This record gives sequence, structure tokens and C-alpha cells, in this order.
Amino acid sequence: MLLEVLHYPNPTLKKRSKEVIRFDHELHTLLDDMYETMIAKDGVGLAAIQVGRDLRALIINLPREDKTQYKEDLLEIVNPKIMHKEGEIFFSEGCLSVPNFYEDVLRFDVIDIEYQDRFGQMCRLQAEGYLAVAIQHEMDHLDGVLFVDRLSIIKRKKFEKEFKRLQKNKR
Repeated sequence: MLLEVLHYPNPTLKKRSKEVIRFDHELHTLLDDMYETMIAKDGVGLAAIQVGRDLRALIINLPREDKTQYKEDLLEIVNPKIMHKEGEIFFSEGCLSVPNFYEDVLRFDVIDIEYQDRFGQMCRLQAEGYLAVAIQHEMDHLDGVLFVDRLSIIKRKKFEKEFKRLQKNKR
């Protein structure tokens, strides 16, 4: 089922998500619906809070070289924690909750995370480059942080100006 993606400045997006303690059918349905929603919206990642559920759960499905997203590449990441981080990378980011705005954000280039899968099994993953950036972007959502919150003051003002212009044009 397609879910509604919340858009900036919805205050729910600023909430800190709660740890998942029940790995049940309800969680599985949410993850499945998040995947369907993310694909329908041409996204590569989605956090539960973006669809109004304040749970520490996110999904990521990066496209392969042929620009196609394959479901077998889907990462379902629940209760993630960064265990190690190194290096820096600037990456042009966008967000389903901040449509039509892209900006370079500084992230760690390599991260090691521990997380649980949809069944509660502990997993570990080392990610670098695009995947590391996507994980950090989605993990930020779990703490109520949007990528625009990480912009410099000048870039943030540019975003606010553009956002107000787009809102005005919608009326």
C-alpha cells in the first residue's frame, strides 16, 4: 500500500524516533509499504518517520549501474547504530520530504553500522561512498534531522528563499 510521504516543514519530521521492540507482522507490513512507496516516488531511501511512524526503521535500495533498483538489493535497517566512521565526502543529496531541492552535504565516506533486520536478528554492515551517504541521510531522519539542517548558513538561506518562492507559486 502506498503511504503518504510527509513534506518539510511538517513538525513530525523533527521528532526523534523510538527504538523498535516488536518485530512482528505490523513492522513487516510497514517495511513492505515503505518499499512500495519509495519505489513509486523514485527514492533510494526512506525512514519510517517520513511516513508518519516514529520508529527507528529505514530502507535503502540503491540503483545498480544500469540505473535499475532490484528488490534483492534492498536493505531494511532497524535500530541502527554507527560503530565506526572515517573519511569525508561531499555528496549531492535530495529527499522525498524536501522535493525538488538538491545540495551538497558533507558526510563520512566510510561507516560501520550495527542494526537489526525485520526479524530482530543483529547484523553488521560496512558501507562506503553512496551507500554510506544514504544510510547517514536516513539515520538523520530517525533523529529528526533533515539534510537541509546540515547546510551552511548561506546555503540554508538559499533553500529557505527557494522554498518560500515555490510555496508562493503553488497558491
